[in-house]
Amino acid sequence: MELRKLIPTAIALIFGVLMILPFIWMLSTSVKTPLEVFDYPIKWIPDKFQWSHHFNVWFGEQNFIQYYSNSLKVAVLSTVGSLFVSSLAAYGFARIEFRGRDSLFLLYLSMMLIPPQILFVPKFIMFNEMGIFNSHWALILPGIFTIFGVFLLRQFFMGIPKEITEAALIDGAGHFRIFIQLIVPLAKPAIATLAILDFSWNWNDYENSLIFLIDKNLYTIPLGLQNFILENSIDYNGMMAAASAAILPMIIIFIIFQKYIIQGVANAAVKG
Repeated sequence: MELRKLIPTAIALIFGVLMILPFIWMLSTSVKTPLEVFDYPIKWIPDKFQWSHHFNVWFGEQNFIQYYSNSLKVAVLSTVGSLFVSSLAAYGFARIEFRGRDSLFLLYLSMMLIPPQILFVPKFIMFNEMGIFNSHWALILPGIFTIFGVFLLRQFFMGIPKEITEAALIDGAGHFRIFIQLIVPLAKPAIATLAILDFSWNWNDYENSLIFLIDKNLYTIPLGLQNFILENSIDYNGMMAAASAAILPMIIIFIIFQKYIIQGVANAAVKG
């Protein structure tokens, strides 16, 4: 019995190490000298750490502090807005009975079949007319509305027993109070999952930033990385330092919200 548990664990550990090796190599390269980049076999720990590459990324000509500030503004506002809008819409589709609800939800869900690239030209025209082209609002406003977020939360809300909301309605509670005091606390794992996915999407969004942002002072991290690579095509240490800086917020977000995801998986296992 112990051997049957040990083998899957060992296989998962091997795959986990293989997946994390590129990330470790990226961190290692960011503190090496240029000559050590091509050493074979790979020297994972350099003889002397070169922090100048990281210093150049943050305080050099390519100011990543500005890129960070822009990306945080876009990602945080988009994610907060998305969580608010998606959770309210999901509650409506899951708990409020109205005529044509399911048909409307299927129609709304079918919009996921439309490739986002098709919408670039209409969005460009609309944002230009609204006066928000070449501003962060051109990224924030579309990011607030996510079909996948509504679908994800709606499916989770459907798993919450209806008796809970029905009892609250009988006691005189309104839908908004039920949503805030009953549904949201129970849905923390799903909301945390959506927060990680949505933040990751907005943080790494390259296409929309490339199309709707022209001013270099408005560049987000993906555009800043691309600009850094174009101007420093042979600075591999600098590229890895810039990539390390770009991925840091994703690690922090995951560390903050992982307990809710683990809690959700554990609850699902208990229910099963």
